[in-house]
Amino acid sequence: MKKKAISLFAGAGGLDIGIKKAGFDVKLAVEIEPTYCETLQTNFPYLTVKQGNVMDYCRERLYEEAGLSEDEELDLFIGGSPCQSFSTAGKRQAFEDPRGQAMIKFADLVQEVQPKVFLLENVRGLLSSALKHVPINERGKRPLEPDEQQGSAFRHILEHFGNYKVSVELLNAANYGVAQTRERVFIVGVRNDLNTEFKFPEPTHDKNGSDGKKLWRTVGDVLSELQIEKHTHVNYSADRLKWMKMIPQGGGNWRDLRQFGEEIVKEAMGGAYKSGGGKVGFFRRIDVKKPAPTLLTSPAQKSTNLGHPYEDRPLSIQEYLAIQEFPEDYYVAGTLTQQYTQIGNAVPTRLAQVLGESIHEMLDNIETSEREIVKDMVI
Repeated sequence: MKKKAISLFAGAGGLDIGIKKAGFDVKLAVEIEPTYCETLQTNFPYLTVKQGNVMDYCRERLYEEAGLSEDEELDLFIGGSPCQSFSTAGKRQAFEDPRGQAMIKFADLVQEVQPKVFLLENVRGLLSSALKHVPINERGKRPLEPDEQQGSAFRHILEHFGNYKVSVELLNAANYGVAQTRERVFIVGVRNDLNTEFKFPEPTHDKNGSDGKKLWRTVGDVLSELQIEKHTHVNYSADRLKWMKMIPQGGGNWRDLRQFGEEIVKEAMGGAYKSGGGKVGFFRRIDVKKPAPTLLTSPAQKSTNLGHPYEDRPLSIQEYLAIQEFPEDYYVAGTLTQQYTQIGNAVPTRLAQVLGESIHEMLDNIETSEREIVKDMVI
């Protein structure tokens, strides 16, 4: 019998695809956005997809909608809860933000459902986020309270997982064969009575292909494999397009405008010219010889541009899907903006599968050990 899983905050289904490929039977996917539910249901007509707010769920409702009997044990509980309240690009309101409260709800449901294992994904900012945000202009003027210190939000969420042995790792998707240097925090908890601890899988790739590992996959690798005649994408404004045409094909950014003179750079960059930081995302063409940077929910943001290596346009929906390793014919519902958002927020399916396979193998080993114990007791 297949091991059973329930998915919360399912989004476009990246995590679910990998978990299914790893051998789990996803009995229920819960997602609050109707458009995202359309994406899931269209691609997985036999999957039970429920449009609803996770905050309204309890064990009884989850089991009823998943078609599980009261005495059935759930093997795996997965979710990629909303990340904006922990993102370093936002206000980092942590659990004061309703989106942060959703992570607490996930932990509460873990305690209520008591699955054998849970898997939670979020942005790297979760590791350093504080329970209470202190504005930059107030920092250094007084000692920080415990709830204001870096990492206090992360420590708070771990306390909610009670009777679970928790393993945490910041994973770079490129180290597992994804053509994208996407870093995300993964939290895996194993119920204490199972007497084991999850070990994250060893990376299979690295930047230099050292120590027997394969080289990182590149954007060029993905584009060479992609057989698409029609691309769907947003377009640059006429002003942005003028500057993008001046960026070298194959990869580059605003610094490459310097060959045309510093006055050109000042004109192109505007107010950002005198701002700090590396500004690597301004007028960026993706480097064809490297993995893509993290795919964001829009490829045409001024400071985080994701331009095609050779064409004068941002990456397309089809290229987003390919880099995230969704099936080539995957249907994504909604407007162009909604499509980019769904794919950009997803867990790369290959990474999800690698993690799912490790969890599946661990559960198999636990079951084998339990059978051996019972066998010894009978003898």
